[in-house]
Amino acid sequence: MNIQKLFQKTLFGIFMLFGLIGVSTSILCIYTVDTHLSKEYENNSKGIAKTIADSSVDIILNRDLSVLQSLIDQFVEIQGISYIYITDESGEFLAHTFVPGIPDQILSSNPFHMDTVERHLPGVGDFVEVGSPILAGVAGTVHIGMDTGFIALKIQRAVGQQAYLISTIFIVGVFAAIWFVNLAAKPIETLLAYAVKLARDREQGISQGDKILARKDEAGQLARLFLYFAELNEVENSSNATAEGNV
Repeated sequence: MNIQKLFQKTLFGIFMLFGLIGVSTSILCIYTVDTHLSKEYENNSKGIAKTIADSSVDIILNRDLSVLQSLIDQFVEIQGISYIYITDESGEFLAHTFVPGIPDQILSSNPFHMDTVERHLPGVGDFVEVGSPILAGVAGTVHIGMDTGFIALKIQRAVGQQAYLISTIFIVGVFAAIWFVNLAAKPIETLLAYAVKLARDREQGISQGDKILARKDEAGQLARLFLYFAELNEVENSSNATAEGNV
């Protein structure tokens, strides 16, 4: 596809603008989706931990550990939740979903620490853990671990959909830019051909029937200006020839 040199820099600038918009939008999209989904999963897990804490008060007071285990087994089936464990007021583990046993990193951690923490369990994976106290910590604590791999997969899918949309807009925009630039360059090309025609053969080139002369835009104005100077040049040449003949 031939692009007039006059518009090549303009087209390059359009490509750069589209690229800048695409990159900046993608970065913003990835950051927004990552932050939003991560925060959403964290808040949901905190809500589940609080629900378990509220539901397990009577169970813990009655020391019915089988019911407590059954309770957390139901919640661990929720997507994104990898493990749940409950400790009493002294830090002793009352129930958990670890198989075959509790990892050393969990055993050595402070069960009364309620802030969100990131954990790496060798051979298991990476997790984000949230906690909730039972009766303000008097009856113990509940901790829930979320699989960061699952969260990352959700983020990747969401970002991928945005990337497809942005890529489609970018490709369509590039072809549209080329088409519009060519559309703008076509009158210039016609004007250039007309000027060459006048330069090659002034007598045959001066034609009132050229379509470009009928245009109402800048290209038509320039074409009529070229024609005016060509005709003026013809008149001057004729006058000079007549004057020389008389001499």
